[in-house]
Amino acid sequence: MNTKITPNQSENDSQTSSKKDWIKCGCLIILYLIFLLWVQSWWGLFIVPLIFDAYITRKIKWSWWKKSQNAAIRTVMSWVDAIIFALVAVYFVNLYFFQNYQIPSSSLEKSLLVGDYLFVSKMSYGARIPNTPLSMPLAQHTLPVLNCKSYIEYPQWDYKRIAGFGNPQRGDIVVFNFPAGDSVALGYPDQDLYSLSYDIGVQSCNTIPMDSMSLPKQREAYAFLYAIGRKYINENPQLFGKVGYRPIDRRENYVKRCIAIPGDSLKVIAGQVYVNHKKQKNPENMQFKYFVFTDGPFDNDTLHDLGISLEDAANYNAQESCYSLPLTEATRRSLLKMKKVHRIERFTDEQGGNGVYPQNLNTHWTRDNYGPIWIPKKGATIKISLANLAIYERCITAYEGHTLRTNDKGEIFIDNKKTTTYKFKMDYYWMMGDNRHNSLDSRYWGFVPEDHVVGKPILVWLSLDKDRSLFNGGIRWNRIFKWVSDFN
Repeated sequence: MNTKITPNQSENDSQTSSKKDWIKCGCLIILYLIFLLWVQSWWGLFIVPLIFDAYITRKIKWSWWKKSQNAAIRTVMSWVDAIIFALVAVYFVNLYFFQNYQIPSSSLEKSLLVGDYLFVSKMSYGARIPNTPLSMPLAQHTLPVLNCKSYIEYPQWDYKRIAGFGNPQRGDIVVFNFPAGDSVALGYPDQDLYSLSYDIGVQSCNTIPMDSMSLPKQREAYAFLYAIGRKYINENPQLFGKVGYRPIDRRENYVKRCIAIPGDSLKVIAGQVYVNHKKQKNPENMQFKYFVFTDGPFDNDTLHDLGISLEDAANYNAQESCYSLPLTEATRRSLLKMKKVHRIERFTDEQGGNGVYPQNLNTHWTRDNYGPIWIPKKGATIKISLANLAIYERCITAYEGHTLRTNDKGEIFIDNKKTTTYKFKMDYYWMMGDNRHNSLDSRYWGFVPEDHVVGKPILVWLSLDKDRSLFNGGIRWNRIFKWVSDFN
């Protein structure tokens, strides 16, 4: 006897879930719940019914376009489906696991080189829950071509970091968001707006005698200089661009070496770093700036063999036959053996107050002689006065969200309450480049808060030499797929 199958019965049978579907659905839900437990964010539970429907109930026609009679619709929607899946996958991988990063400047040479492409591990220090969850993957803050924001400013989530393998340690190379990048002149996106404003103010009023002023008067003078510079920037958008604000996770990514951790005391004497009064081991490929006096300029092949970039070699004074170059100790010794080289003199930074942090305190510190300075630690309480307020002022206001003011008597008010102490809510780190005379680092913009830490570079997956063509030494094969720790 033949049984007739109706269209409705056929459709219901095709939608019946098999044992294999139940197993897939169960495994996926379990893995997803483990992920939610790891990130400690249970709002994601609303995805579970959607997973169940996709495999079991099939009430939502997720793949409706596959049954379309229109070939164009099937083709277009297959591309849309693939692109959406790729963007979501990249978003979550970048957010919680790994991120690609390119070394843009020479601040870490010769440990990491300009043109190195890195895999940055978010799990090393624990991935952050995004401040701006609605953003385009692979774009930090600006969409290429369109030149507009790559993120939607709302909603804004508070800082939260999921469990990682540890915290930054002394000697680690760390990727982090630029702390002073909250406000930026879009015409100078890589420059610290605060330093830029101070510099313009100083250029306008360079005769203010700071040494003879009391601390309250110094604060007034520095505030005056900053206000002049900021006003000039705001009034000249054709020169500096508009001034915009960026959330923490949308600020520029920087990479430096962690020199001091929370609770450490740091001092730099003649270029040598001391932490907790102990001389620190210098990175093997650390560089200082030297004046190299020669019989004439080097040819490009010689420069390449010495590891000197054409950009650095451009700092050549023809009248004095002198290069100004960042050199490792090994390169310095190689140059001394060359007959063409007369002598080499190390540059020393002896001019105090040349833009180092904090700019609104007359410390006379320099790149070579800096500190002592204490690195804030979460839960630690310090005494504050006008003598050290400038050092920790940005931690108190910009990073930890308090209001702060002082009066003519030198009294300090936090959240309108008079105080002589402050308890820190976050850990902070001190970051410096290995190219010690050519690195804009913590000596210029201060502490890196824990909520700005992005991750740890672990692998160089590609390295390109901008001074060479692609097929003439442009690819540094000896660096590809090498652990970053091999270059420390």
